[in-house]
Amino acid sequence: MNIGAFLVHWQLTIFILFCTIIFIQLFYYLFFFARLSFYNPKKNDIEQCHPVSVIICARDEAENIARNLPGSLVQNYPSSHEVIVVNDNSFDETKYLLEELHKQFRQLKVVELSQEAKMIPGKKFPLSIGIKTARYEIVLLTDADCVPASENWIQTMQSAYTPQTEIILGYGAYAKKKGFLNKAIRWETFHAALQYLSYALAGIPYMGVGRNLSYKKELFFKQKGFTSHNHIPGGDDDLFINKVATGKNTRIEILPDSFTISKPANTWAKWIKQKKRHYTTGKFYKPVHKFALGTYSLSQFLLYPSFIAALLFFNWKPVLIIFIVRLLIQSIVLFKSMKKLNELDLFPLFWFWDLWMFFYYLIFAGSLIKKPQPTWK
Repeated sequence: MNIGAFLVHWQLTIFILFCTIIFIQLFYYLFFFARLSFYNPKKNDIEQCHPVSVIICARDEAENIARNLPGSLVQNYPSSHEVIVVNDNSFDETKYLLEELHKQFRQLKVVELSQEAKMIPGKKFPLSIGIKTARYEIVLLTDADCVPASENWIQTMQSAYTPQTEIILGYGAYAKKKGFLNKAIRWETFHAALQYLSYALAGIPYMGVGRNLSYKKELFFKQKGFTSHNHIPGGDDDLFINKVATGKNTRIEILPDSFTISKPANTWAKWIKQKKRHYTTGKFYKPVHKFALGTYSLSQFLLYPSFIAALLFFNWKPVLIIFIVRLLIQSIVLFKSMKKLNELDLFPLFWFWDLWMFFYYLIFAGSLIKKPQPTWK
């Protein structure tokens, strides 16, 4: 093969690689993510108000308890409900603050833990105690640093249950603040939700977030709780859902009243540490989920390098046309999805956040092989 033929072959290979990556991206956007964009939930024929147990685990969370817990205690919910706070060996004023709140709110139930569970790192032990303590079949989980977006949070989340439903996946948003870090955090949160909510709608749910998640006690005990991954500090939300969720027993709820809102990290170091801790559980997902998520992430990571290479070494016109087509489809899907999740202020720079994901994967790639930290705080 002469040099000219070799160059043509090499350039065509780059173009084919670029087209393959675009095809994979379009497949995910049209087959998965568009499901969330065009999702219109069916209303239940009968209005229902199931008894609900809200469960919150707290360790040294006095400030967050004072700020956020009242939001769960003043819910507009006509049926029986309780709010269980598991105080996991706190050294701050959490215990005394909960005692004062208990005097004001009869539905508040406090569980005090004074010893660490041996060989069970993380939040799984206090959460298991909270679920065992719950009076009602439906448990609704959130975190101490979260506040319901409305007084109808319990009502909206539980109304998504049908006779076949055992799991409800909700959206846990972050508060909107000024600055690039806040938008980066919220974009990542939205992007993750775009995936796990869309996969659930496609019938292959793979995770939920503990900031806003509901399931039935019967399911928890039938699956023996967290015993299959008790040795892993994280995963009380995603690994449990990855194990037990199916296309038939899982639904999503994305009405604005069902959201929870958390205070975002205020420094890059805190956010990166938080995300690295979360990503250490991904290696324990089911093979089908790891393959689907890995293929999408790899295509996202290779998208811009292949685009630039194809522009430089192949005919730039078809390359640019193909990229613009992908960008237009992406813009429609993201716009409609962001509107549903109340993140529309991120849309004007969606192209930037799309490019940002290349650097995001570089930052967090090591977390997929790193050993999990033994604490949940």
